[in-house]
Amino acid sequence: MKKVLINFAHPVKSRSKINKALCDAVKGIEGVTLNDLYANYPDFMIDTEREQRLCEEHDIIIFQHPLYWYSTPAIVKEWFDLVLEHGWAYGSMGKALHGKLFFQCISTGADSSSYQPAGYNEYTLKQLLAPVKATAKLCGLVWLPPFAITGVHQGLSADKIENHVNRYKHTIITLRDSLVDVHELSQQDELNVLPTKKEGAK
Repeated sequence: MKKVLINFAHPVKSRSKINKALCDAVKGIEGVTLNDLYANYPDFMIDTEREQRLCEEHDIIIFQHPLYWYSTPAIVKEWFDLVLEHGWAYGSMGKALHGKLFFQCISTGADSSSYQPAGYNEYTLKQLLAPVKATAKLCGLVWLPPFAITGVHQGLSADKIENHVNRYKHTIITLRDSLVDVHELSQQDELNVLPTKKEGAK
């Protein structure tokens, strides 16, 4: 069983029903560690050694956050800047993250149709998240497409929230227990629907 680290980043999580529901749902899952960055570092004074140690102790690293200005909340960029040190995360001697799975769980105000070439935002989520993918590649992480929850500003019913929560839990448990072909998964646009692992696949 793989160990899962969720780095959660929402500056005002009390206002986000979906992110609160997602966090509440994963807290009891065996092998999952929830690391609330804004709660732990309200002054942005990130404990680099602690964060590196957490990454070393886990096999799957998830960043759960809203999409802010087509990017991450500020503390995630600060985390990248401080934690992903040369000689630890990248460079000839930086092998600490090699082979670990990585993906983002993101929530967006606009719906999925807005994130298309002909949509309001003109770019797909895959295109907008390219800098994070490039960062993961440099660090030797196995990048997976995002788990995306769109249309939050249009309002999510209790049923929709429950559906997203169940899919998120299923995604985490499936990856934790190696029940899916990671290569096949990496070819998808999103993680919201997982393919079934073929019998005999490794």
